[in-house]
Amino acid sequence: MKVALAIALGGALGSVGRYYVMGAAERWLTSLIGTGFPYGTLTVNVVGSFILGALVQGLAVAFDAGEVVQRFLFVGLLGGFTTFSAFSADSIALLERGEVGRALLYIVLSVVLSVGGFYCGLRLVRAIV
Repeated sequence: MKVALAIALGGALGSVGRYYVMGAAERWLTSLIGTGFPYGTLTVNVVGSFILGALVQGLAVAFDAGEVVQRFLFVGLLGGFTTFSAFSADSIALLERGEVGRALLYIVLSVVLSVGGFYCGLRLVRAIV
């Protein structure tokens, strides 16, 4: 029961965090680059991947986190913060609008930058610890 409550709390916090970060990213990047691109979803997925990489390394090397803490962070908090389903919906929306180039750019950037974010987070904590 403790694990389920930890996941629920983490999910609530992660989802609210996603809402605010997506909104800020959309406003800021739209003002810099222009409209018509899912900047918010891209941002939370890249940032979330970076945080996940840092936590995986940090918890593996420096901290002794139990199951409840790990589930709170990985399944709850980061599961609520990042969103593959929104990534999929955004990709299809771009394709259905006939914006194939933007859709492909978004898909490639999402995958490459998210995997890169994970790796950078992992390497950062390895360098610190």
